[in-house]
Amino acid sequence: MKRIALLLALAALLPVPARAQDSLEHRNPDSLETAQRHQLDELNRQAHEKREAARQLKGQESKALVQLRRTEKELGSTRRRLRTLENRRRNLDVQLAVTRADLERNLDALSRQKARLSRRLRALYKYGAARELEFLLSTSSFGQLLARWDYVVMIAEQDRLLLEDIEQRKAQVEVSQQKIQGTLVQVKRTATSAQRTNQHLSELRTTREQSVKSIQDQRSAFEAAAAELENNARALARLLADLERRRLAETQRARTEGRNPQPYTGDFARGRGALDWPVKGTVIGRFGPETHPKWGTTTMNNGVDIEAPMGAAVRAVARGRVEYTSDDYAGYGEIVILNHGDGYYTLYAHLSDILVQQGAAVEGGQSIGRVGDTGSLKGTVLHFEVRKGGMALNPQDWLR
Repeated sequence: MKRIALLLALAALLPVPARAQDSLEHRNPDSLETAQRHQLDELNRQAHEKREAARQLKGQESKALVQLRRTEKELGSTRRRLRTLENRRRNLDVQLAVTRADLERNLDALSRQKARLSRRLRALYKYGAARELEFLLSTSSFGQLLARWDYVVMIAEQDRLLLEDIEQRKAQVEVSQQKIQGTLVQVKRTATSAQRTNQHLSELRTTREQSVKSIQDQRSAFEAAAAELENNARALARLLADLERRRLAETQRARTEGRNPQPYTGDFARGRGALDWPVKGTVIGRFGPETHPKWGTTTMNNGVDIEAPMGAAVRAVARGRVEYTSDDYAGYGEIVILNHGDGYYTLYAHLSDILVQQGAAVEGGQSIGRVGDTGSLKGTVLHFEVRKGGMALNPQDWLR
């Protein structure tokens, strides 16, 4: 064995024959290695260019969305400020009406008191002070004198009270007039502020429309918006899953304590196919995959989109409890989620105003919000969903 190994080692040290060496060179030429190196460099260069183009495209895609989201937030803030100003204006109007009614009552009372005082002064002028002296001295007894004295004193006291009441009424009238003036100033300031806010709101709406149009006109921006919509839908599914876990825990706790977990349990399932629509309008987005007519991009719609006038009343389709509200939930804008028991939920999105508070019980047909366009790329619509736990159901199977 040692001899064989030595022979092999010596053979390896011998020079390779020329023909065999030519064969090896033919198999691994320098030109082949150089070509492969150039090809690899080209692939790396192309990959770098594509990564850079993707990075720039991502920036372009997000630009329109960032502008839209910034405008949406400012719109929400402006709408809330406008609602506050409107509420203040209504309160001031009520206060003004009350103050004016009080002023009218005081003016009427003052007028009556002045009329009484005028009659009294005419009588005093006509008869003079001698009349009272004659009245006192014409008595036939001391007792009658005392009685007439008391009568004269009582009349004088009535005159004094009449004068004091007139002065008091006059002061109240002046105070009421000052309150009215102050309230009118506040109403004017509120109206001016509301007018500026309305103007700003109008400008923001124009900016928002431009942002939406930019997204709709650019394929890259629309695809980015569609991707964000899918992310929002997944976030909403997680939120509903959390709400369902909370509901199950609450139900278990109620049963342990011997309480009825939800008085409306079972009602919603029986209403399948017979529920009233949450708003009257035109369905412009249906449940399931939606393909954009221009770009061919397909997105999943987990509900229906109902086009309706801005501010139209949005009504609960069945009784339940307000499980969640938000003034700005991702791409859904102002949103209300109702819990109908047994894991059933309904969702109302893109609202312009929320009329219920979290935890409140609502009846079927009760107004819970108003139609808006917050977070919407389809204009003024109501996005409506029916969920069983985290699973989206076709709303049109439940609505009549």
